[in-house]
Amino acid sequence: MVKGKIIKGIAGFYYVQTDDKIYECKARGKFRKDQLTPLVGDYVEIKTTNYDGSAKNDFLQGSIENILERTSKLIRPPVANVDQGLIVFSVSYPKLHVDLLDKFLIIMEKEKIDAHIILNKIDEKNTVDYKTLIRTYSSAGYNIVDISAIQNINLDKIRFLLRNKTSFFAGPSGVGKSTILNQVQQNLVLETGVVSEKIKRGKHTTRNVELMPLLEGGYVVDTPGFTSLQLDDIDCDDLKYYFREFTKYEGKCKFVGCNHINEPKCVIKQLLQDNRISKSRYESYVSYFDQLKNTKKIPSKIRS
Repeated sequence: MVKGKIIKGIAGFYYVQTDDKIYECKARGKFRKDQLTPLVGDYVEIKTTNYDGSAKNDFLQGSIENILERTSKLIRPPVANVDQGLIVFSVSYPKLHVDLLDKFLIIMEKEKIDAHIILNKIDEKNTVDYKTLIRTYSSAGYNIVDISAIQNINLDKIRFLLRNKTSFFAGPSGVGKSTILNQVQQNLVLETGVVSEKIKRGKHTTRNVELMPLLEGGYVVDTPGFTSLQLDDIDCDDLKYYFREFTKYEGKCKFVGCNHINEPKCVIKQLLQDNRISKSRYESYVSYFDQLKNTKKIPSKIRS
């Protein structure tokens, strides 16, 4: 068998990159029985069924026999084995919703995937105070890059982040994900869209998940945009572990398992009073905690 990496999946076909070839593969039926779906980014073992290039299309043929152990997995975007996620929002239109940003960061922390926050369209009229956002999320421990894809501002920082990593771009439609990627590497030639003037929201241009190789090393994934996100598979008692600014104080509260809500002598609440952690981030935490208290646990999902 040959080892490779799934770089694209369309309509039940998976395109597997080996050392020097690309194979068009179907997944074995055993994966359906085991309720296991191959994902873009998976390392797999394939059995080749065509060696001479006589297939009707440009790809050799094969079947996926085994999916190797994953280091990370996201449901949507459906991708595995990524090193980092670049979460893109606009400081113009479509308007940035902090709730969506916080929820995505929670999922990234849960899956142990490094997250970078990209604020695009700084050359346009701002609809949010993005300088305050930078201070808030920098103090929480996140890397934030403010850019203009159109004006080529700070794109060198994006290129540096992407080098020799497998990265995915995610964010609402219309924030400029495909535009950023086209500027970072022009031969990617991704379709770009515009923001609807009527509803100030973006239109979907990316329809499939695909790993694209970068000239300076690594892969990048452009993913379909999303407008809402659910956290239903997270237990309220675990939520505190997914707020990065809380974790370094874990175990320092008086009570073991302190959820930083109503417990006395809570270090996090003291830090809040001392203005050493963000009030808005803490309020988001309390809101999500209350929502999750009686939520039935089902896989987290992003709705387009």
